[in-house]
Amino acid sequence: MNSFVKKIKTFFTKTDIFLWILTIAAVIYSLLLINSMQRSGDYNYMQSQVIAVVVGYVIAVFLTVFDYDKLLQLWWLFAIIGFSLLILVFFIGINVTGTDDTAWIRLPGGFSFQPSELVKIIFILTFTKHLVVLKNNDKLYSLLGFISLGIHVCIPILLVHLQGDDGTALVFAFMFIIMTFASGVQLRYFLIMLLLLCTAIPIFWNYVMNDEHKNRILALFDIDGNAMTNYGWQQYQGKVSIASGGMEGYGLNNGPRVATNIVPEQENDFIFTVAGEELGFIGCMLLLAILLLIMIKILLTCRKSADDSGKYICIGVFSMIASQTIINIAMVLGFMPVIGITLPFFSSGGTSILTVLISIGLVQSVYYHKDKLESSSIRLNKKYKISIKSY
Repeated sequence: MNSFVKKIKTFFTKTDIFLWILTIAAVIYSLLLINSMQRSGDYNYMQSQVIAVVVGYVIAVFLTVFDYDKLLQLWWLFAIIGFSLLILVFFIGINVTGTDDTAWIRLPGGFSFQPSELVKIIFILTFTKHLVVLKNNDKLYSLLGFISLGIHVCIPILLVHLQGDDGTALVFAFMFIIMTFASGVQLRYFLIMLLLLCTAIPIFWNYVMNDEHKNRILALFDIDGNAMTNYGWQQYQGKVSIASGGMEGYGLNNGPRVATNIVPEQENDFIFTVAGEELGFIGCMLLLAILLLIMIKILLTCRKSADDSGKYICIGVFSMIASQTIINIAMVLGFMPVIGITLPFFSSGGTSILTVLISIGLVQSVYYHKDKLESSSIRLNKKYKISIKSY
């Protein structure tokens, strides 16, 4: 019993308690919003969300005490699992209500699973390993090294694009940019990539994007027409809901527009509109403050990391949460087209919250083992002194 209590005490002593508190605050806030909007329909979103939260925290705690370097040694296994899951979607993938892409796999018990969410975690691990190998071999700053990193990220981007999930593909692209830039890759490579992408815009518009993609973009500039009747309807109603909340909102379970479910997907991609209508400007700012503090804590853990591997993992998690937050809020407010990106911690969806909590477990693992190099150095010094004394 004393041993168990000691382990618990050690766990909380060596982990970032404030980061745990912030994630718990985000989850509780999320459950309050999801519970409030449930009155607009018959489906029980809370059940799957609570189950995913519990499982997510269990995995996060396990990953915290597990050395992240040992996970990176299994990069090849994770790569096989991730690639297999994405390929499996093409054979048994399903389309869930409210989406236009086939990116889910049906699980027993009526639950569904989105492999591309889990692949984000796998990408962070495999890409971190890739960066470390290139750096250790003095190839990280070479053109060939940058090209190899580009090929690495193109694999998940291409596969999720073929599934119709361009929102997740965009998140992978942002994760690639932020992780490579933070690792020290020269700016000139990014400028060349930007130039190539700008040159390719007409090709993407005419040969890659379908009519729905184009209409979602055009809806941003057609407030009196398309935005009111078709592709811009969701964003327009979302902004009306947020504006109707004023400074303090109607209060939880009291928002009239939430009750009528006038904003499609308000439990998922548009959960921010629920916060705006029922908790007002104050509720929106609180939500954003929690997410901002979580991201800051992740960056602080990055600075305390014992090695490059830990730093790259933290940057990967930061880039995932930051890119999804920015894209989701911009999407809801009408600055970007609707591309199906969840708001980290807050949107309903078991796979989404599970992925975010697992990523927090990776960050906590980096924090938990931040002193391992110092410990290794002490052991080596002791061994060296013993060998000298024996001699």
